[in-house]
Amino acid sequence: MRKSLIFGILFLAVALIFVCCAKKPVQKEVQKKPAVEKQEKGIEKVKKVQEETAKETIEGKELEEKEVKEAELVEEKAGPTEEEMEILKKRIHFAFDSADLTEDSRLILKKKAKVLLKYPNIKVVIEGHCDERGTNEYNLALGERRAKAAYEYLILLGVDADRMKIISYGEERPLDPGHNEEAWAKNRRDEFRIIIDNEEK
Repeated sequence: MRKSLIFGILFLAVALIFVCCAKKPVQKEVQKKPAVEKQEKGIEKVKKVQEETAKETIEGKELEEKEVKEAELVEEKAGPTEEEMEILKKRIHFAFDSADLTEDSRLILKKKAKVLLKYPNIKVVIEGHCDERGTNEYNLALGERRAKAAYEYLILLGVDADRMKIISYGEERPLDPGHNEEAWAKNRRDEFRIIIDNEEK
C-alpha cells in the first residue's frame, strides 16, 4: 500500500512539473504576440504615411507642371513684350564682301532664338542686304548668303526651319542712301520681319 501511495505521489509530482513547464512557453508566446502586432501595425502605419507622401509629391508636381503650362499658354497668347519685339527686329551687320557672322551678330541671334523658342507662333523672314558696290547679280547672291548665315545659325540654336524664310534684296533697299563707308557699313545687314499669326508686326 505504502509503495503504491509513494508511486502515486511521485507520479503526481512529476506530472505537475511537466504541466508547469509546458505552460511557461505558452505564456511567453502570449506575452510576445501583442508586441509583434504592435510592431507590424507601426510598420504598416509608416508605409501608409510614405505612400501618402509619395502620392502628394506626385500630385504636387503634376499640379505645378499644369500651372507652368497654363502660364506659358497665357504668355504665348499675350504675345511678346515690346522689349522682346525689339530683340526680334534688331539688325545684324556684316564686314565688306562677307557673309560671316560676327561675335556681336551671334549674340543678337542667340537672344532672338530665346524669344522665338518662347513663342512658337512667331515666324521670321530674314532679309539679306548689301552696300552699293559690286554688280546687282553679285550683291543679290551675297545678300542671300548673309540671310542664310543667320537662318542656319538660328536652326543650330533650336529654331524650327519651317518658321523662317530667307530673301535677298542685294543693294536695292539701302538703309542709308549715302555713298561713303559709314553708309555702306549700315547697309551691309540682315533685317528681320516678324510675323505673328500670319500678320506682320
